[in-house]
Amino acid sequence: MTHSPGPQQIPVVVLAGFLGSGKTTLLNHLLHRSGGSRIGAIVNDFGAIEIDAMAVAGALGDSTVSLGNGCLCCAVDAGELDVYLERLARPGTGIDVVVIEASGLAEPQELVRMVLASDHQGIVYGGLVEVVDAAEFDDTRARHPEIDRHLALADLVVVNKLDRAPDPERVLGLVRTLTDRAAVVPATHGRVDPELLFDCRPSEERIGQLSFDDLHRHADAQDAEPHDPDAHDADPHDPGADAHGGHLHAGYDSVSFASEVPLDPRLLMRFLDSRPEGLYRIKGYVDFGPHDPVNRYAVHAVGPFLRFYPEPWPADGARLTQLVLIGTGIDAAVLGKELEGCRSDAPNADEHGMWGVLRFVQDPEEDLPEAAGP
Repeated sequence: MTHSPGPQQIPVVVLAGFLGSGKTTLLNHLLHRSGGSRIGAIVNDFGAIEIDAMAVAGALGDSTVSLGNGCLCCAVDAGELDVYLERLARPGTGIDVVVIEASGLAEPQELVRMVLASDHQGIVYGGLVEVVDAAEFDDTRARHPEIDRHLALADLVVVNKLDRAPDPERVLGLVRTLTDRAAVVPATHGRVDPELLFDCRPSEERIGQLSFDDLHRHADAQDAEPHDPDAHDADPHDPGADAHGGHLHAGYDSVSFASEVPLDPRLLMRFLDSRPEGLYRIKGYVDFGPHDPVNRYAVHAVGPFLRFYPEPWPADGARLTQLVLIGTGIDAAVLGKELEGCRSDAPNADEHGMWGVLRFVQDPEEDLPEAAGP
């Protein structure tokens, strides 16, 4: 399943968190471990960026917009943000995902509102990621009680710097009580698996174009001693050293579901309306059988945000429902069983069965995208 979340649409992820929480470190990690995907960045506090690391990743130039004049949520409006998004979403850039790194003092709710209010048809909301400094969490809450509200808005919370926290399990447990069903991921040095945030595309797909990973490996090769046999070996104790190693993937669970039997739209919407705490992303394609024999429905869900995209079935190939669910602390067996319960081989369609699904299909004639999921 290598398709984007929707036809020609690029997910826009908002990366927020107080000063010093590790947002820039996390962004640089994503740039270096993007799995072949090209990441566009809108960076508010450009002075805090590690310029050399960003340059190695190829993020300077047409893939980065820098804003140095105050918080993004105060400095621009939705229309101005669209100008930046339009620049990054141009087909010629080859960008697969945009990450907005907010100022440490920005208001996440306003940033999310601006993305959802965008009238740019080439982008789709990719979720709010809130980064927490585990070592300073208690002091940060005491100084900035609004962090509780920020955590309640988040779709994914990265509890960073756990190696520095005297009682990491207590901090993790406390953060979970402050979220509204968000996925909570522990991390050190901002190392989270990029697959949590976006679809990683193999660099081999980019014939004639260097991916961020290619550039990163090229820089590593230049910096390494010519005769150093360990120059390219990953540290087995470094959870960020190998994006395919067990450490990075230990932070989340995934469920793959496939069915040759169509799904009942009412039952699927009931499942989506009650999706459990920690289930962060859902992606894939749904066959609704007689309810729409012409189209399959690409589905893109992040946190409570949900969108369906009808598109004609390919001329060749079997008609299948194929879904991938990603989250933390989820029960794969239970979710698989619940999806199985959505199957229906009824030969005739319920006249009003698709109404729930169609609420989350964006009308191409609309100026504004729907701002909420279930």
